[in-house]
Amino acid sequence: MSLIFATIAIVAGGRQAFTKARNARGEIVTNLSLSLFDIIVMTPVFGILLALMGGAMQRAGLILVRPDFWAHAPPVLVAFLAVFAGDFIGYWRHRLEHTPPLWPSHAIHHSDTRMTWTTLFRFHPINRLSTVLIDTAFLALLGFPPWALFINNMVRHYWGMFIHMDVPWTFGPLGRLVVSPVMHRWHHVRDGEGVGSNFATAFSVFDQAFGTYYIPRVCDMPLGVQDDVGRNALEQLIYPFKVAVRFALRHSGATADRTRNPGTNAQLYDPLGSGSRSARPE
Repeated sequence: MSLIFATIAIVAGGRQAFTKARNARGEIVTNLSLSLFDIIVMTPVFGILLALMGGAMQRAGLILVRPDFWAHAPPVLVAFLAVFAGDFIGYWRHRLEHTPPLWPSHAIHHSDTRMTWTTLFRFHPINRLSTVLIDTAFLALLGFPPWALFINNMVRHYWGMFIHMDVPWTFGPLGRLVVSPVMHRWHHVRDGEGVGSNFATAFSVFDQAFGTYYIPRVCDMPLGVQDDVGRNALEQLIYPFKVAVRFALRHSGATADRTRNPGTNAQLYDPLGSGSRSARPE
């Protein structure tokens, strides 16, 4: 898959793709380092927690849709609905990640100033854990079979890699249905225009429905965060814990590090409200 994404970048960007890759070397190293940590340390943790969560949900009867309902439905429909439902809960979970309590761990993902397809690998383990548990619990609650959960994970994972690519693609009218690289790039702007927009991974219809859709043009804004999260993987792994310690010591009413320099990527709106901006046409 890495070869496929690298090929797309070269075809779309030509010789500039190599220049962009050289300029992004430091960011890519951080992305891959965090990914390696996830694979080695977090994968076993995910397996154990998901097994415990699944067993607890079954014992408590927390299944809203009986599994045999999906067994009688066409597999293609089941797969599509699993991805659609996964992106729905992912949209709202993502909006919660942009509120002060969850922002310190999610800020790591946004700290990449030269976004490439490897940016999807830049997640703090806390953020990765909340993503897996929330999304999987929601789909399990709806009774989707394990194979449908797997398809949801794969489709949204690889589509997530694609939309982080540095390519000027909006998909035209199709962008009203699915998320494009340009649409998601606006989500990663550092400050000002575009902040608080475009939270979906696969289906742009969710951003349109809930007032967070924003694509005025190809994104030309600086990317990253105002938060001082550090540049290498170790500093970024430590950062959320530093924020927690500062918060505990200060006993302030806001997340400690964000009291100093909150930035605008962590939204101060009610995550269950209508969003920070109204939808705008492409």
